[in-house]
Amino acid sequence: MVKSAPTEPPRAPETRDEAVVRPLRFADDDQAFVEALKAGHQDAFAALYDRYADHVHRVLVRILGFDHEIGDLLQEVFMQALGSIGSLREADRLKAWLTRIAVFTARGCIRRRTRRRWLRIAPPETLPEQVAPTADDETREALRLTYEVLELLPTVERIAFSLRFIEGLELTEVAAACDVSLATIKRKLTKAERRFVALAGRRGPLAGWLEQSARWRDR
Repeated sequence: MVKSAPTEPPRAPETRDEAVVRPLRFADDDQAFVEALKAGHQDAFAALYDRYADHVHRVLVRILGFDHEIGDLLQEVFMQALGSIGSLREADRLKAWLTRIAVFTARGCIRRRTRRRWLRIAPPETLPEQVAPTADDETREALRLTYEVLELLPTVERIAFSLRFIEGLELTEVAAACDVSLATIKRKLTKAERRFVALAGRRGPLAGWLEQSARWRDR
C-alpha cells in the first residue's frame, strides 16, 4: 500500500497578541495615520503615543525642567490631541501640531502656578554652599539655576528661550510652536536673552558659564 504524503498540521487560530505585531496599514503614511486617528482607530491612538511620547516629554522638560507634574502633563497633551484631532488639516504637520499642544499645556501649568504662588524661589544667599563640587555636581547646579532664572521670565519669553536655546528648535519652529509670527518670536527671544543674561549674571555658576559663551559673553 502506498503511503500518502504527510500533510501539514492545521495552524492554530491567530491570537490577539500575534495580530498586534503585524505592521499597521498607516505605519508609513501620515495621511492614513491622521485619518485613522480621526476615525477613532484604537491602534492609531496607541501608535500616536508610541511614536511621539518621547518628543512631547522632551518639550515639556525643556520648558519646565524635571518637574513632578511632567507625567500628568504628558497624558494631558495626548488627551487634548485626541480630543481635537479633527482640527488638524495637514497630516505632515502632526509633530509640529503636537509640539504646539505641549507648549500651550506647559504654559497653562506655569500660569496656574504663578497665580497660586506655587513657585517660591529662594534668594541666592540662602542657598547652601557646596564644597569642592564635582563636574557632574556643577552641571546639575548650573541646570537648576538655569531653570530658576527661567522661572523669573515672562511666560512667553521663558517658553521661547527654552525651545530655542535648550531644545534647539529653529526660529520658524519656535514661532509655530508658540502660534505667533516669526517677527514676534524674534522680539520675544531678544527680550528673553537680555533678561536671562542679566539674571544669570548674578548667580555664580551661571556667570562663569556666560563668560565662556561666545553668544552671551558681551551682552
